[in-house]
Amino acid sequence: MHAEDLLFATLDPTSRRLRFPEDMEVIITDTVGFIRHLPSELLKAFASTLEELSEADLLLHLIDAANPAWRQQVEVVEGLLAELGLEDIPCLKVFNKVDRLSPEERVQLALSGEGVGICALDDATLAPLLVRAQQVLRGTMDATGLERGEQGGNSSGHKAK
Repeated sequence: MHAEDLLFATLDPTSRRLRFPEDMEVIITDTVGFIRHLPSELLKAFASTLEELSEADLLLHLIDAANPAWRQQVEVVEGLLAELGLEDIPCLKVFNKVDRLSPEERVQLALSGEGVGICALDDATLAPLLVRAQQVLRGTMDATGLERGEQGGNSSGHKAK
């Protein structure tokens, strides 16, 4: 996993295979983040990344939980997803940097049920994310009628972004 404290580590989306604990394999694509009031020249550079989102079965929205303005950032991303016509794709919020939250903030986040808390630098925190993502994808498969092992749009059957 690539974890850096940079505005953009790369503009190129990166895809990898991921095997879930219960015999499901997916392709994950890491795309760049969104920033409010992004200059139009830079937004054009993101065009191909944004186009890939429409092919996803699940969006993982990575949120910096340690940023006091995370709620406003979530609103910006949700607004942009709606603007792009992607609001119907299931979206799992992934709250990163929970290790930087106070114990009270962690409890509030867990009780809110808004998403899954992780620390990208601690592999032990990723298991609940994998379980939750697999549950959402299985729900998507059930809703679309795809059976386990049936192909759906790529060699692994599912794409998470």
